[in-house]
Amino acid sequence: MKLTILGCGTSGGVPKLPEHWGACDPDNPKNRRRRASVLIEDRDTRILIDTSPDLRMQMLDAGVRSLDAVFYTHDHADHTHGIDDLRGFFQAGRQRVPVYGDAATISVLRQRFGYIFTPVAGYPAICDAHVMDGAVTIGSITMLPFTQGHGQGISYGFRFGDMAYSTDLNHLDEKAFEALAGVRLWVVDALRYDPHPTHAHLDLTLGWIDRVGPDRAVLTHMTWDMDYDSLRARLPAGVEPAYDGMVLTL
Repeated sequence: MKLTILGCGTSGGVPKLPEHWGACDPDNPKNRRRRASVLIEDRDTRILIDTSPDLRMQMLDAGVRSLDAVFYTHDHADHTHGIDDLRGFFQAGRQRVPVYGDAATISVLRQRFGYIFTPVAGYPAICDAHVMDGAVTIGSITMLPFTQGHGQGISYGFRFGDMAYSTDLNHLDEKAFEALAGVRLWVVDALRYDPHPTHAHLDLTLGWIDRVGPDRAVLTHMTWDMDYDSLRARLPAGVEPAYDGMVLTL
């Protein structure tokens, strides 16, 4: 199974407009971060998690020519507002792209992007919406969603085989830790060094990693405070920052 980091940046990306690099060295390409998203591939199955506003270039850079499904972590703009770029995959295959999320996320997507799911004035719908209710198997990949606290709201993490992906969270309950038990690779949110009301900060994330015990942990959804080289130098063995285009395999 292969996981590609399509984007590992926070909601504004790095650099944030108007070209704010913060502590990040602009000469290091690993500090240039698009909005958070990953691609999962196994045999002939390709699954996308979230449709970031940077989706078009993420797909082109990764050489993605087809998608079997999209899974959403939650409804925030930096994770959903690239949905219109799925049109290219519909046009290439003449089949609607299946998208999965919890009931609240699907409802918000229908409100914001009704034309994506319902034909309008001669334009065909390009996606079919499905509400997640437990594990979903697409091709050779089974996606197991688990609930995460995200400030006053929730998001969803996903386990797939011995990999897991957790972004946009600041709390994990016991059911989430049960879902994560035994994972070998965990891509997980670490927004910045200081505490934040809706995202995990570095020390909180490192505590979770110590409890879950993956062979390898990769930090994502990082702000301009998190310079790649400086952060990597202070992390324990088995933990590293993500960078856009990073490929992880098991």
